Amino acid sequence: MSRITPTAFVHIVYRTHRFDAMLEWYRKVFDAHVQFQNDTLAFLTYDEEHHRFAFIDLAKFVPDSEEKNRTGLVGVDHVAYTFDSLRDLLKNWEQLKGMGIEPYWSVHHGITASLYYGDPDGNQMEFQAESYSTAEDANAFMRGPGYAENPIGVEFSPEDWLTRLRAGTPERHFLIREVHQPVSPPRFAAPN
Repeated sequence: MSRITPTAFVHIVYRTHRFDAMLEWYRKVFDAHVQFQNDTLAFLTYDEEHHRFAFIDLAKFVPDSEEKNRTGLVGVDHVAYTFDSLRDLLKNWEQLKGMGIEPYWSVHHGITASLYYGDPDGNQMEFQAESYSTAEDANAFMRGPGYAENPIGVEFSPEDWLTRLRAGTPERHFLIREVHQPVSPPRFAAPN
C-alpha cells in the first residue's frame, strides 16, 4: 500500500502569556477575525478556513515569569495538517502504527477529528480530517452551543473507528460531533 500523506498545512497554535496582545497583533497583521474565544483559548482566521491560528493563554495555567518563558512554554504548541477524508486519516494512523509511531492524543474537536503526534524532540503535530464539507458549516458549529460547551474535544479510538468504517459505517456518522462530554484534558507530547 502506498503511503497516505496530508493534502494541506492548515493551522498553527501558539502558547502565550500575552494573550490579548497576540490576538490584536494577528488581527492587524493578517486582517484576521475571531471565530471563537473564551478565557483561555482563541481561534482566528483570515479566510474561509475555520481557523488558521489558535492561542492558548498560559497565564491561566502557569504564572508569568522569565524562568517559565525560558523553559519553552511560550511558543508554538503544534502545527496541523489535513487529510482528504477520515478514511485517509485513519489509514495513515494504521500505516504509522505499523512503523511503531502512535499518536499521544486522539480527539474529536467538533470541527475536526484529530490525531496528535510528537516527533523525537517532542514537537507536536496534528493530523486531522474536517468534520464539515463547507467552511460555512464548520464556522456555524464554532459559533454554536456544542463548541462553547467543549472547544477542546472528546477522545476517540482510531482503531475502533477504522474497524467500524471498514464494516460499512458512513464517515458522516463519526464526523459530526453530537456528544460534547466528557471534555478531554489537553495532552502533550514528551520527547522520546
